[in-house]
Amino acid sequence: MTETATRSGHVDTFCADHLPPRELWPVRDWTGIPELAHAPRLNCAAVGVSAGELGRRADLIVSLGGDGTMLRAMRLADGQRASVLGVNLGKLGFLAEVDVPDLAQALSSVDAHEYAVEPRMAIDAVIGEQLLTAFNDVAVVRYPGQPSASVAVRIGGYPFVSYAADAIVVATPAGSTAYSFSAGGPIVSPAVDALLVTPAAPHSAYNRGLVVSVHDSLELEILLASGRLAVEVDGQVRAQVDSGAVIELRPRPGAAHVVRLGRTTFYERARRKLRLTDSAEIPLHDGGGPL
Repeated sequence: MTETATRSGHVDTFCADHLPPRELWPVRDWTGIPELAHAPRLNCAAVGVSAGELGRRADLIVSLGGDGTMLRAMRLADGQRASVLGVNLGKLGFLAEVDVPDLAQALSSVDAHEYAVEPRMAIDAVIGEQLLTAFNDVAVVRYPGQPSASVAVRIGGYPFVSYAADAIVVATPAGSTAYSFSAGGPIVSPAVDALLVTPAAPHSAYNRGLVVSVHDSLELEILLASGRLAVEVDGQVRAQVDSGAVIELRPRPGAAHVVRLGRTTFYERARRKLRLTDSAEIPLHDGGGPL
């Protein structure tokens, strides 16, 4: 059984014991989603399921959309057996494995067990009794017109550094190419078990980020000089915190799993989709230049 998580958040199920021929998968002009009008001829009924049922019942979750849809699909698969195959319908689609024209071939590869599964880390942010889960990043962000985000970073129970910035981003390796990257953080392979702490527009003498082992405890303390801050989880505002609040960030390696078809490496995808370029001082014949 295959489950699809769509942009609207609706979850559908359909049987995929036999894939229809490629010519039966035209693309709608307005969405780019493969038309599954022929699926009912496989004697399969579409059944709506709850988010809780999805991971328990599905063998595969297919995410049709952009990175936001992919992140939601990963949250649905959190702690479940189902892996997630990302199909890019958005602009960047960094988290997705395939584009729409390659979907039929990708599903055939999955059906033939010609794929690999890679683990993805989650972050659990604990704020009092509230638990929030992200697969890209958790950020504390100042509101426009309010004081800077003044935040102390505690590692292993001890204060390490305090930042005054527009935001403090705590990212997974998979999320290193999102908000953290925009704030000047490094690109980190999803195979690395670590968290990244990156200040955005810091007003501090120390303006570098941190790479923290998953074996070290990590906390953010909101200092008295700080204004009220929004807590963004994978880009969505999920809470607010005031001075004195403490946010505990707990990494969970292997919380979800994504399908990889082995056609490109992480670094190839990163270079292509982020349009990375070499220094103008390096001649192309020295091994630089786009791949």
